[in-house]
Amino acid sequence: MPTIKLTKRSVDSIRTDGKRAFWYDSDLKGFGLKVEPSGVMTWIVEYRAGAGGRGASKKRLTLGKFGALTPEQARELAKATLAKVLAGADPAALKVEAKTAKTVSELCDLYLSEAEQGNVISRRGVQKKASTLATDRGRISRHIKPLLGANRARDVTRSDIERFLRDVADGKTATDIKTGKHGRAIVTGGKGTATRTVRLLGGIFSYAVRVGIRNDNPTHGVAKYADKASARFLNGGELQKLGAALREGETVGCPWNIAADKPLSKHLPKVGSDRRSIIGTHAAAAIRLLIFTGCRLREVLHLEWRHVDMERGLLNLADSKTGPKTVVLGAPALEVLAGVPRIAGCPFVIAGERLGKPRSDLKRPWAITMRAAGLDGLRIHDLRHTFASHGAAAGMGLTIVGRLLGHADVKTTSRYSHFDADPLRRAANVVGSSLEAAMEQRGASEIIVPIKRGK
Repeated sequence: MPTIKLTKRSVDSIRTDGKRAFWYDSDLKGFGLKVEPSGVMTWIVEYRAGAGGRGASKKRLTLGKFGALTPEQARELAKATLAKVLAGADPAALKVEAKTAKTVSELCDLYLSEAEQGNVISRRGVQKKASTLATDRGRISRHIKPLLGANRARDVTRSDIERFLRDVADGKTATDIKTGKHGRAIVTGGKGTATRTVRLLGGIFSYAVRVGIRNDNPTHGVAKYADKASARFLNGGELQKLGAALREGETVGCPWNIAADKPLSKHLPKVGSDRRSIIGTHAAAAIRLLIFTGCRLREVLHLEWRHVDMERGLLNLADSKTGPKTVVLGAPALEVLAGVPRIAGCPFVIAGERLGKPRSDLKRPWAITMRAAGLDGLRIHDLRHTFASHGAAAGMGLTIVGRLLGHADVKTTSRYSHFDADPLRRAANVVGSSLEAAMEQRGASEIIVPIKRGK
């Protein structure tokens, strides 16, 4: 049983000798790689369940194929599996249970159970966030279970998925239900919802393949509707309106009583005849940080002072949508942070109504600001799009813009490619000038290419 540090480099160096072989990790006991005579490699984890110690039978659990899972992802899954064993669970028995799942509804429940324990890796290669899981639960309970829940998981076909896609798009699962004492959930369906729910089904059936319920994924090859994510980008004039509205609505100091730990909205100074037009120093700072950093809303609202490195101009976020993230701050963002009042006993940059908790949202100050600026329909997330679009238009290139935004996949940044035309045009002019110079037997520097500027 050869033992090595299982990394991408070491696995690439493994050669098959025509026999099945097992390679075990030198750092994480039980974590290994099964190598078939054909060269197919599969990540595994071995353990002894129960309190029998070495007297208990050894069990082996398949984690996934090499290539589908990176060494780092497989290692994290192995750690999670071994943690379950220490807690008294038997993951192999869970896999057997999963194989006996007879319905899509049962499969969804198993998938959510595993995802909640961090054993499901998202398309970005990270564990699913609590907010993502909440969305998944809603789509499962409101769309997947009503339409496919009673079907046997192993019998679902591509045609079933295509019919499901059409039914959700046509509003077959639309409903208006009461949630809690005063809440309502209005489910409308539509093409966008249908596309995103089929993508979730793809992840669920990928899990089914991994644990042995199915041999294939019936969502593969299903033509989905175009997911037209609406995005708005503020131009220079609109940014001026936004800035003016922030300055007018901002009040000096903190709009709540820290000693009493309660909001003091009734004591806010009036602007004109409506004190509700006051948005507060911290809320205004939050909006400015969203503009100047391109961060997501929760990244700003949950930002703590310990994450801020003013000397090096960085935000060191312990967690984000794509995992740990470092945000490079420009001078405007640093100026905003330098001007934010620090509240004694409050760890958060954007202080909320309670010292120990972050601010939950910016709905009220955002509505006030949008009304004052006359920017109806603008969403907070559009500030992130604005940051990206202005960066692309300035000729930074999509790679740099993607790194500033913390995109895990370059495809996510590609939506801003139409703003990046000027660098491409300049490059085309340089290449074309060089070729024309060679053809005409003259120096490229002699050629002057007029460039039309947009109005």
